[in-house]
Amino acid sequence: MKLEALHIGMRVRHPQYGTGTVKGLTETTADIQFEAGRRTVAPEPSGLEPAEAQASVTALDLPLSQLIRQTVETTLEGLGVEKPDTTPVALASKWHRGKLVLQPANPALQAKEVPLETFFHKIVGMRNQLRVLEQKINGQEKLSDAEKVELQQYITRCYGSMTTFNLLFREPEDQF
Repeated sequence: MKLEALHIGMRVRHPQYGTGTVKGLTETTADIQFEAGRRTVAPEPSGLEPAEAQASVTALDLPLSQLIRQTVETTLEGLGVEKPDTTPVALASKWHRGKLVLQPANPALQAKEVPLETFFHKIVGMRNQLRVLEQKINGQEKLSDAEKVELQQYITRCYGSMTTFNLLFREPEDQF
């Protein structure tokens, strides 16, 4: 194996020392941590080879970003993770440029004003995070069905509590 093919952190196999991890590289040698200890090895004459499958991409007919995007999409699909909503959720037009005013009972204290667009964005963010949590719970192999149902009930109650904010959504299908 050529020294140029090595990188720090790479798993390699040596005919005498077994499997190890590359910890350092010099111009002619590799410092490798094996189970028996750390060894300095000249890769080419020692019979060193990769311990993990290697991939080489040459003559790529599509942009690298597209290859990565397709790989990630295929992986997520294989894991059963749904795509996040690509259509932005819209605030009902009657609330545009509105503000949420929190008025304390004590008149000596100052009220807090929050733009409704900011508040709405946070509500939608919470909903999206609950959806991701729901997917992760359902995809968790270590949980029993009973545990999944119990955790799912908490999420359902959170959704129920958030129905108060349905009046902010422009489209009914975006509501809780």
